[in-house]
Amino acid sequence: MSAVQAGSISFVQAVLVRTETLRQQPLLRWGLAVVSILIAFIVRYLLEGRLPPGFPYLTFFPAVILTTFFAGLAPGLLAGALGGLAAWYFFISPINSFALSGQALVALGFYVLIITVDILLIHWMHVALERLNREQIVSRRHAEERDVLFKEMQHRVSNNLAVVSSLLNAQKRALPEGEASSALAQAATRVNLVARMQRELYDPSRQSLEFATYLKGLGPDIIEAMDAGHVTYTTDVEEIAVPSHLAVPLGLIATELISNSVEHAFADRRPGRIHVVLKRTAENRETVVLRVSDDGPGWPDGFTPDTSRNLGMRIVLSLTQQIGGDFAFGNEDGAVSTLRFTVAADTA
Repeated sequence: MSAVQAGSISFVQAVLVRTETLRQQPLLRWGLAVVSILIAFIVRYLLEGRLPPGFPYLTFFPAVILTTFFAGLAPGLLAGALGGLAAWYFFISPINSFALSGQALVALGFYVLIITVDILLIHWMHVALERLNREQIVSRRHAEERDVLFKEMQHRVSNNLAVVSSLLNAQKRALPEGEASSALAQAATRVNLVARMQRELYDPSRQSLEFATYLKGLGPDIIEAMDAGHVTYTTDVEEIAVPSHLAVPLGLIATELISNSVEHAFADRRPGRIHVVLKRTAENRETVVLRVSDDGPGWPDGFTPDTSRNLGMRIVLSLTQQIGGDFAFGNEDGAVSTLRFTVAADTA
């Protein structure tokens, strides 16, 4: 359906809604039929002598159409009957008579045919639009129910993930400092990230995430969770809306890269800086670059992510493959990790 057609239907629906009050009041409905025919008769009477022969019903057709549209089927039929009788008696030869000559019979037959078609078309239009209104009401109710169920599901999932994260943190506190405690802390951070993503995508009509805004808050959260107040977090990020199917994988990748810098680049708790960049490339607006760098000692010699035993790096590589991206690493006054992925060029 074109925009013009949709606009026309919406306009007619709006008019019908406004006339619904009139159609629900019998006195006004029937009064409109009588008044419209009376006005049509006066106008036709004033035009008598100014029109060529053969137009006895000229002013009665609009009266019948408008009455049917605004007042409904029955008043339209009444207006049609009154208009036919008035034209027959006053404007069809022999004048001032209900005598049924051949000319009068043809004129009446023509009139009955036209108003019958007009009334039926308008009535069927009313029926169709009323059915459409009912269907729209049902559709809106179903959409509202869907939204409520979606929000409830998101809320429950987010709460359950938050509980899991809390349990992991509680278990971590029960263990002495070491590899097991660190692994539980990282797992809790990852689960908490997914819970946060669920909350960010809470609205079913909002199927994208402003990733720049998310990155700005992600670093401080990780630094606080890892008790790394000696690390400074800075960003240079472009506002890019990331589709929901990319949001969680990208969030996990960013979390792993930032956490890896905090854990390894500043393991001796020396002051340092982590810098995150999110930009579209100049040559292709569909390609986005996520770059995480630090001013630590850099990647060790001979390090390759695909052979690393580090769980976080394996997660990064797996998620990069899942979203169809490219991951690269190197040293440039510290460790540098670069992820390239694709989003729609018109994404704000």
